[in-house]
Amino acid sequence: MPTPHSTIDDLTRALEGVGYHAPRQLVTAVFLAMRLQRPLLLEGEPGVGKTELAKALAQVLGQPLLRLQCYDGMEQREALYEWNHAAQLLRMRAAQASATPEEIERDIYQARYLIRRPLLQALEAPAPGAVLLIDEVDRADEPFEAFLLEYLGEYQVSIPELGTVRAAAAPLTLLTSNRTRDLNDAVKRRCLYQWLDYPERERELAIVRSQVPQASTALTEQITQFVSRLRSQPFANAFQRSPGIAESVEWAKALVALDTLTLDPEVIQDTAGILFKQREDVAALQPLMDQLLEVQ
Repeated sequence: MPTPHSTIDDLTRALEGVGYHAPRQLVTAVFLAMRLQRPLLLEGEPGVGKTELAKALAQVLGQPLLRLQCYDGMEQREALYEWNHAAQLLRMRAAQASATPEEIERDIYQARYLIRRPLLQALEAPAPGAVLLIDEVDRADEPFEAFLLEYLGEYQVSIPELGTVRAAAAPLTLLTSNRTRDLNDAVKRRCLYQWLDYPERERELAIVRSQVPQASTALTEQITQFVSRLRSQPFANAFQRSPGIAESVEWAKALVALDTLTLDPEVIQDTAGILFKQREDVAALQPLMDQLLEVQ
């Protein structure tokens, strides 16, 4: 029986069905990641849809989404597992009178005392498996990258007290990076790779229409045209960071909430804090307003 991902075209339509409009190159990378059972590394500017892709795939495939949010100083135990020390201590006290120290040690280091974190949850997920999102891996440090290599290369991890845990079903693993730093080559070699750029205007228009159906056709066209203009040269040079797809969608929702029928300088300036997250960028918008609105 055909599945939502029997072909690249099937997968494209399935993703569009849950509101994710992806270019063919990206869908091809996802398709190959599933077929070859390889992790997929997604790099790109914030807000271009990397995290949303994982959410959409979980919906399309009907598999649980497990998310590991990375940050500076993250430790292995936060990604893989921790021992439930309180439960172990209670068991030790209960067994002290009737068991040897060796028997107690064997007893407390069993799987039932593990607190499972996303990596271990993904490995133990029953068929057809889980979608694992390792989000913003560039925020973690190099020792954490080294720790990930066993999982990325073999879909397994080593727990000293229990041995090797191998995947029951290979998780569909997506890593995202905003390129705040370069990742280790060893990580990249274990993954397929795809760069996500800002979408072409027609694709962004389809995304906004899908995510904010209550917005009028005229308004969505103005929004996507304005944001596309912001990202183009020479305007993009005036800002520290251009708005992503996420900002376009949130802006559309805000404008609908304000009963906006058409864009004008006043409403744009009043809602600029949705498009930009830096004071300097909001200030840089004002002197460019007339030029930006020329294409409306």
